[in-house]
Amino acid sequence: MSDAQESVRKMTVSDVMRSELLAVEAGWSLDQLADFLVDKGISGAPVTAADGQLIGVVSLTDIVRQSRLPDDTTDRDDTHDVYLYDLERRMDRDELRELHVQFETVTQVLDIMTPMIFSVSEETSVQEVAETMLKGRIHRVFVTRDSKLIGIVTALDMLQVIRDI
Repeated sequence: MSDAQESVRKMTVSDVMRSELLAVEAGWSLDQLADFLVDKGISGAPVTAADGQLIGVVSLTDIVRQSRLPDDTTDRDDTHDVYLYDLERRMDRDELRELHVQFETVTQVLDIMTPMIFSVSEETSVQEVAETMLKGRIHRVFVTRDSKLIGIVTALDMLQVIRDI
């Protein structure tokens, strides 16, 4: 076994985890969530309740999955079209261009998050983390101590370990 392989075998989560946590709140709208993920340059985050308790994880995949669900606003769209037709008869094009109709989504992070949390301790080996991520087909695991969230290990963190071998 090479020295590099031996050093990786000795690595634990405490060697690779990041303590800076960027969490989202369960009550956030999907717009707030999307803005947060894009602004922070991350693809997912832990979800916390109002009391700070870790209750799930949410990612860009969850947002995409939600957007692909059938929309139940068909009746509203029909009604909306009737009103627009009536407006078109009473207003000129310039006045119509100034109108902007936007429907606000009521979907929250809590509605789309994954409640299954993959967590590990600081003493968990990097190899165990890799195995957990592969088996679970996940991109991040949370590091906990006494049931409190203290860090995160992402797929990118694991790639850095491989790069540094």
